[in-house]
Amino acid sequence: MTPEVHRHSTEDLCDAGLEIYARALREGHLPSVEASTAPCLIDIGMLHPAVDDLDRLEPVPPTVALQRLLRSSDERVAGERRRGQRLVDVFEPLIRLEAPATKGEDTPSLRLLNGKERTGRAITEAMAEGKEQLLTIQPHDGLVAPALHHHEAALHRDQAFLDRGGRIRALYQHTVRHAPLVVGRYERLTGDVEARTLDEVTERLIVVDRTVAFIPASADRSLALEVRHPALIAYFVNIFDRLWHLATAMHPHAVHQPTLNGITPRQRAIAALLVEGHTDTDIADRLGMNVRTARVHIAKLAATLGSESRAQLGYLIGQSDVLRNEGTDQ
Repeated sequence: MTPEVHRHSTEDLCDAGLEIYARALREGHLPSVEASTAPCLIDIGMLHPAVDDLDRLEPVPPTVALQRLLRSSDERVAGERRRGQRLVDVFEPLIRLEAPATKGEDTPSLRLLNGKERTGRAITEAMAEGKEQLLTIQPHDGLVAPALHHHEAALHRDQAFLDRGGRIRALYQHTVRHAPLVVGRYERLTGDVEARTLDEVTERLIVVDRTVAFIPASADRSLALEVRHPALIAYFVNIFDRLWHLATAMHPHAVHQPTLNGITPRQRAIAALLVEGHTDTDIADRLGMNVRTARVHIAKLAATLGSESRAQLGYLIGQSDVLRNEGTDQ
């Protein structure tokens, strides 16, 4: 039977070859026929014929063999680097030819982030590089609270940003003004941080140092867009600034929202949406509360105005001072 011959690269010595080499080291030499199954031992110089007997193989000391193999490996690496440099030299003039065609393109710098975890990591990375200002709009759906570990991770991330001298400005709906999780969050943060509220806010927005922004790219917020185009960033910041000046302070110094003629600020916001024809579900979504809470406020509003039906309620709101007084608490 013809013995199996092992063929492989010099870096991957087979077990049979190593065993033959080890035996040669122990015994001092081997008959040349013993190495026929692993000719690589001779090819890479780990065994060599004896001067006085060509049919006998003697081992090269392991330290010498190792140095030879390392030198061979270094030469291959150097060869690959030279090949890479040749490719760079070939493509460099081609890249210069392409540059004028792409330089004038006005393509926004956008990156689609798939999944809430990936989005969270991207926001964390952006904040780790930031050191000036974080602007956030955080619409609250009134239903699902964030998981505790996500809440704590975000809290530590924000505090680290503040510790580097950054400032945080956050906008919410009025419905969170007394939410323990939200209020408690800002009581735990130390540094230049402020939060304000409005009846309604836009969709979620995060802007870090006026250089990168994050906005939802799907209704369930499983997709997000990372935006780095200066024009879009400036647009987002302008929207935030206008909403900020219209908002009511919540932290660190809360401004009391007065009740006028028995109508609360929340009921006035609901009244405005009722007149516009929105359903109870739409009202709840826009004001950050659940439908049951919205209906409770609608019932109280109807009782205050003496309404007996939905249609009559819209008429009485229009005839009252409810909407004319709207906004005086800002």
